[in-house]
Amino acid sequence: MTTQPSHTTGPTHKAVEAGVTTVIGLFGALVVYGSIKAGINWGAEGPKAGFFPFYIGLFIIISSLINLWNTLREEDGPLFAEWGQLRQVFSVIIPTGIYVAALPFIGLYLASMIFIAWFMRWLGKYNWPIIAAISLGMPVVTYLIFERWFLVPLPKGPIEEWLGL
Repeated sequence: MTTQPSHTTGPTHKAVEAGVTTVIGLFGALVVYGSIKAGINWGAEGPKAGFFPFYIGLFIIISSLINLWNTLREEDGPLFAEWGQLRQVFSVIIPTGIYVAALPFIGLYLASMIFIAWFMRWLGKYNWPIIAAISLGMPVVTYLIFERWFLVPLPKGPIEEWLGL
């Protein structure tokens, strides 16, 4: 009886660390760019709006370059995760990103109803009556607690405005 070696594939720790460090460095570059547009000089009234963010952005870039240098000097290590595991992670991250992106356009309540229903059906495999009760009930409870009880207005979309909420 022979056993076959398992050949798992996926990104290595080194590749993931290099990728994350690069993204953080790009964020630092974006901060520096925005700071320069806002002004990084010292004016008569004191530092301009971009003065301190500029140096924070430089610090982020320099730190990222040091981290990238150290990461690239290392040997390839073990896998960070297998592709199947990353698929599971992205099956949560991508719908969550869509939810956040949809909030300004369709409002918190409708986006939450769709988001809750999607996850309950797709990942939880719940029956439709339970999905309907929870995905409709949670936004109602949220509305009552925040908007009525605490008087905190939450982002609304065209449907909530049409309903007069």
